[in-house]
Amino acid sequence: MVAERTSKSSERGEAQLLKMNSKIILIFFLFSFLLKIHAEKSYPNVVFIITDDQGYGDLGFTGNPIIQTPHLDKLAKESVWLTDFHVAPSCSPTRSSLLTGRWTNRTGVWHTFFARAMMYEDEVTLADHFQEAGYSTGMFGKWHLGDHYPYRPQDRGFDEVYCIKGGAIGVTSDYWDNDYFDDHYYHNEKVVKASGYCTDVFFEESSRFIRKQVDAKKPFFAYISTNAPHKPWICPPKYSALYPKHSKAAAAFYGMVTNIDANIGKLREILKELKVEHNTLLIFTTDNGSVGPKKFNAGMRGGKISPYEGGHRVPFAMHWPAAGYNKHTVVNELTHMVDVLPTLLELCRLPIARESLDGRSIVNLLDGKGDNSFDWEKRIVVSDSQRIQVPKKWKDSAVMQGKWRLVKGTELYHVGNDPAQKNNIAKQHPEQFSKMRQWYENWWTELKPTFIRTSEIYIGSDEAAEVNLTALQWIDAPPPWNHGIIRRGPNLKQKGKKKLPNPKKFSGYWAVNVDKAGSYIFELRRWPKESGLKILEGTSANLTKFDCLPSYSAVAGTALPISYATLRINGEEIEKKSVRESDESIKFTHKLNKGPYKFSPFFTIHIKDMEHEIGCYYLSVKSAELH
Repeated sequence: MVAERTSKSSERGEAQLLKMNSKIILIFFLFSFLLKIHAEKSYPNVVFIITDDQGYGDLGFTGNPIIQTPHLDKLAKESVWLTDFHVAPSCSPTRSSLLTGRWTNRTGVWHTFFARAMMYEDEVTLADHFQEAGYSTGMFGKWHLGDHYPYRPQDRGFDEVYCIKGGAIGVTSDYWDNDYFDDHYYHNEKVVKASGYCTDVFFEESSRFIRKQVDAKKPFFAYISTNAPHKPWICPPKYSALYPKHSKAAAAFYGMVTNIDANIGKLREILKELKVEHNTLLIFTTDNGSVGPKKFNAGMRGGKISPYEGGHRVPFAMHWPAAGYNKHTVVNELTHMVDVLPTLLELCRLPIARESLDGRSIVNLLDGKGDNSFDWEKRIVVSDSQRIQVPKKWKDSAVMQGKWRLVKGTELYHVGNDPAQKNNIAKQHPEQFSKMRQWYENWWTELKPTFIRTSEIYIGSDEAAEVNLTALQWIDAPPPWNHGIIRRGPNLKQKGKKKLPNPKKFSGYWAVNVDKAGSYIFELRRWPKESGLKILEGTSANLTKFDCLPSYSAVAGTALPISYATLRINGEEIEKKSVRESDESIKFTHKLNKGPYKFSPFFTIHIKDMEHEIGCYYLSVKSAELH
């Protein structure tokens, strides 16, 4: 009896335990289902990281035997990985196609200066979409799509902006004498002094932004765009010290990449700490081919600016645990930066503001099983490197279809069989050659009418009471594009000739649009205002820090023999003034009507009784009524 009671008791206990376990399992699945419903109704956070001048082969994961990138290698193993992802071969164009989902040439961006790094003001950006949907949007690091209204990041959908001006630290538009360490940046257009190395600062500021949004329970879009590893190659010594067997330059480049990697590792830990990693869509990519030491290029030909594969094929990893994108999944189909905007908007369930996109969503490819709804092998995309003021047909172009590559309109390669693009097989495949040429012809015909537009900088608008122009935005004249060139001053010598050249005239101008008619104060400078230097002064070279390579400011500043300053507008010389020893700037006041103008103020230099014109490197313009 005891045994029977014990047996029955045991059976009841097992039944109760089974019943209890069943309830627990049911509750678990119900809870999981409710969590899933909640996750589907809540917006994912988005973190988009793009580095500068880091190529496909500049990662341990892609086979580089030198560079140490443990965090990015781990991310790749936990992400959807696009193996055939393409961008433009240089900085601004790639960023423009990323943010608009359109061919960069269509957006007015095909260079890094000549006013061709300012995206047409009527373009709608990815940040605009997120902002409209209620996201908090933040941009950190390198913008390189316009330093003035209406082209600044805060004009293009970003709530929070912490950035450099121009395209790299030490470029003409950047804060004077920035050299990667303890620099000045622009926080929502206000100049702030930071402490530490630039890449560390940008990730720290983005992390602060993310923490703030998590505390406020708001979805966020954080766009982190490093200037590293763009030249000059400078990094904290502890990172270059990881590469003792290499030259100082190579060690600095590798160290810059490893520093980026360390910051990405820290950011991922912060997302985990804040318990938002599960529903955060994290993307890592780069803007063009490598500029680094040519030790490893994943078997590809060419680097930055090149129309060959190494110039525009870059790494791309997408990680989002809530959607199942946390396993190494390979996508081999041909994809392009223009695809990012429509893909992210579909993943985040946001409407697209304009239909005329050149990219297409790749959501159906992200499981790695292919997409039967579209013939990806027939799709054609394009990448080109213009880097001139007016685009030229076929210039450094790469038309791509599947594994076919039509380069510069004359060379045909199949990178599946010939990844190094050594064998031009145009004659062997005339039909493929002709088909891809015809696609480009149609593409060029469609885009060519858009090239005549000019992105004008607005003067007198309520959004920017004072506008500070720099030589980087000159049109029709080669700009001095970094602080080193500004410091050296103009080269007035003729190569191979001892005699003085003919008098030089300044042919450049700033394209502006005056928003309100009235009197304006023009202030001409040889040096930027923050330098505190007088027009006729020179300046010493800055010391190199931490035994790094020299920055652009490690150049002595030449004292120029400037005698006059002249205000020239629309080709007419309005007024001329003498320059005195005490002058930091020369001021003019002039009335302007509403509408477009060409500003081309200049200084006159006297050398051996000969006058030369040099463009005014820095010009500020503001309404006289506000003065």
